[in-house]
Amino acid sequence: QVRLVESGGGLVQPGDSLRLSCVVSGRTDRNGAVGWFRQPPGKEREFVAAIFRSSRTFYDDSVKGRFSIDTDRTKNTMFLQMNNLKSDDTAVYYCALDQRLILSSLRVPRDWDHWGQGTQVTVSS
Repeated sequence: QVRLVESGGGLVQPGDSLRLSCVVSGRTDRNGAVGWFRQPPGKEREFVAAIFRSSRTFYDDSVKGRFSIDTDRTKNTMFLQMNNLKSDDTAVYYCALDQRLILSSLRVPRDWDHWGQGTQVTVSS
């Protein structure tokens, strides 16, 4: 059974950086996708970033140039490096994995199979 556990959230000031981690356990392969979503207060879960089939990287326009997704396969871990954080980035952040995801479903939360429990990121002065 696939399990994802996030860490690294916290309270930071605008302009600060944070690095979120997500450890993946269980049987996985390289044919699907790994990604990050977030859910701001009072809003629906939204796409942030993803790596599709171990090679193609995608970002939401709101984080492009500030956030970076990467993986360390030796540690079964994915990361989200967040720089120049803004108050609008405040949300619960979730990592996700799907081993059979198609490209058209990349930004659709309901199409992903496996989720972490979420970690809170609050950006406030």
